[in-house]
Amino acid sequence: MRHALAIGAMALALSGCMALDADDVREPPPIPAKLIAAMAKNGSKPESPVLIRIFKQESELEVWKQNKQGQYALLKSYPMCRWSGKLGPKMKSGDRQAPEGFYHVSAGMLNPKSQYFLSFNLGYPNRLESALGYTGEALMVHGACSSSGCYAMTDQGVGEIYSVVQRALAGGQGTFQVQAYPFRMTAENMAKHRGDPNFDFWKNIKQGYDIFEATKRQPKVSACGRRYVFNTDFADGEPSDPLAACPAAISTPDAGLVARLQSEDAKLAGMMTNQTSAPLNAYVDGGMHPSFRALLEKNGAEKLAAKISGTKYPISRPEAALADPYAGL
Repeated sequence: MRHALAIGAMALALSGCMALDADDVREPPPIPAKLIAAMAKNGSKPESPVLIRIFKQESELEVWKQNKQGQYALLKSYPMCRWSGKLGPKMKSGDRQAPEGFYHVSAGMLNPKSQYFLSFNLGYPNRLESALGYTGEALMVHGACSSSGCYAMTDQGVGEIYSVVQRALAGGQGTFQVQAYPFRMTAENMAKHRGDPNFDFWKNIKQGYDIFEATKRQPKVSACGRRYVFNTDFADGEPSDPLAACPAAISTPDAGLVARLQSEDAKLAGMMTNQTSAPLNAYVDGGMHPSFRALLEKNGAEKLAAKISGTKYPISRPEAALADPYAGL
């Protein structure tokens, strides 16, 4: 029996960051007064819609809040303590990859009983990923500093994030969008990674990144033709088969936005002609924000784990976190 339980626990660990729930429901901390003041300054309030962006290489998570004009303003950027895998999308259970793509999180995906303090499920695999045959489950944003495919934000960090998104969902936002990227998708960064096998996928998700950068409005996300399609309305409604060719579009693109996106495409094309690709880094395992890496180097893994979480989870693969395979990119 114990052997069977051990095998089951190992399978869960490999499939994502799933852990057995804690015995009690944890109430998230109140939204800090500084964050509420920052919302007011940006023209939003705690009940206003929220949007999250995640950047692996930079090990950062951004929380954005919608203002009265319907645009999003950056509320706060959080350093990420740990993520696992490497740059690129998650494709199968056990690959330790943290997901990349577009996800929509509802209230039912929040977990106030997480053994990683608090967490919310990204909803991987989404419709497109499921159609492509990608596998995995329980890919989360959570506390502590341990990852096997998730984004670990420390207890304090996830406490703030959780309280902000919970308040927005309670205020009437049906789902909030999470945009997860390998890096900040500037033309310069894309050109550096032009030799990566994931480049075509990154060009696709960069379209959503560029739309948000240009408009500060949440892009509408569809899936057809084996890719994401943004801000498009279709004659017969949303495409039902992400693998089939995209149906005829009926929406008229905004001319100003199209011009800005075309300018970004031209900039990338020029940089790809003139810039040398970044050398491929030896795979270690994921990343850690420099602020946490400095603490890990100074204090060691046990002291850092105790400092940033009360859940007693050790830092995952601390040697790999210290190696920083993305330095210099």
